[in-house]
Amino acid sequence: MKTPKLLPWYARKAGVSEERAAVLWRKAVRKATAETGWVGNSEYWGAAMANFQRLLEEEQDTLCAPRVTPLVRSQNRMLRLPLTAMEDVLCAFAASWQRNLDIFRRAA
Repeated sequence: MKTPKLLPWYARKAGVSEERAAVLWRKAVRKATAETGWVGNSEYWGAAMANFQRLLEEEQDTLCAPRVTPLVRSQNRMLRLPLTAMEDVLCAFAASWQRNLDIFRRAA
């Protein structure tokens, strides 16, 4: 049986090899056949894809790869916080300055 065209994408997203993803796909297809009793209809393909995604999640949970991306993103946000605060203060100062300048121009 042919594997889905998006199998390499699913494999990379889960962090598993394409060979392991192909094994998991075959396992999901066997389980979908046992569950639905049919082959080739939409219920069968939906069950196969749901089983495949569940198996990929289980495989991903067994990997010991550290998840660094959320930590890096939070650090990036924390490092930008003082700059964002300074930008907000300067914008408020400029708006206040502009308002005061308009008041003095009208008064003159």
